[in-house]
Amino acid sequence: MDYNKILELLGTDADSLLQHKCTTFSKDLLHVPSPDFIDNVFINSNRNPQVLRNLAAIHNHGRLAGTGYMSILPVDQGIEHTAGASFAKNPIYFDPENILKLAIEAGCNAVATTFGNLAIVARKYAHKIPFIVKINHNELLTYPTKYKQILFGTVNDAWNLGAAAVGATIYFGSEDSDNQIVEIAKAFDRAHELGMATVLWCYTRNNAFTKDGVNYETAADLTGQANHLGVTIQADIIKQKLPDVNGGFTAIKFGKTDPLMYSQLTTDNPIDMCRYQVANCYMGRAGLINSGGESHGTSDIADAIKQAVINKRAGGSGLIMGRKSFQRPFKEGVELINLVQDVYLTKEIDLA
Repeated sequence: MDYNKILELLGTDADSLLQHKCTTFSKDLLHVPSPDFIDNVFINSNRNPQVLRNLAAIHNHGRLAGTGYMSILPVDQGIEHTAGASFAKNPIYFDPENILKLAIEAGCNAVATTFGNLAIVARKYAHKIPFIVKINHNELLTYPTKYKQILFGTVNDAWNLGAAAVGATIYFGSEDSDNQIVEIAKAFDRAHELGMATVLWCYTRNNAFTKDGVNYETAADLTGQANHLGVTIQADIIKQKLPDVNGGFTAIKFGKTDPLMYSQLTTDNPIDMCRYQVANCYMGRAGLINSGGESHGTSDIADAIKQAVINKRAGGSGLIMGRKSFQRPFKEGVELINLVQDVYLTKEIDLA
């Protein structure tokens, strides 16, 4: 996809996104994705050689290999959103082999999915694409719904599947978040011992985070702090929703803030709000991959391109997009993932 096509898809948002210059955190302060990102960042960390090798396996696979950017296919919705709701639009994905086929055909860096999905086809695919084993889930069958992540297997199980990394979710702000932090910190420590990288879904979740009709679970200040907690337990890659609002702490009136957080470190431009997330990932030392979100049908392509542009220009490391791709015919899913990858391959789109 050429640059003019990206301009066309961005439509009226093209100027505000592509011409924006960030005056909050200077791009010179960031550790930005690059072909030698692991050498520049992780070589000085406590990660052992096996972890570095598995990080490199992810960075150097697929269409974005060697760029420092990542395109990951995540499919844990069979548990998180129920299998029926997730796969009704495209029932071939009740068979997990098709999930791996989609990730491979689309040239993804890695596939992130459940223990069961990977275990049933591990011997056939572990050497063909890096596995990220999602070790916990909100099982969604309990009524009333609770926000509690439950381990579905062990880190040792993930290693036995041939995983390059383990992934986990913490619902920061939820009633159970302290237990989740302790549990996943231990799991990530074990993963690093075994040589696997770690990916953390840093979501905020609390019914009280919605006030006056505004859901602050995707606020820049709350998600930024969630990211900071995530890298503190040594997540190598952070997955986060793109911020679409700010001022969660001040609206709900909790936590600690400084007026400079809102007057100098962020603006209402989505690139600046995403850069605040990147800054909270140790200025990009842990790569920020933003989620592609739910599918809205005809607007999915334009939405995905916009999200990729925001992430890239903010200093992020890529997009992790599931429902927009697997809830459409296989070929169209591949094409959509490739279009998003093209944003990261387009040199005209640079850091803001």
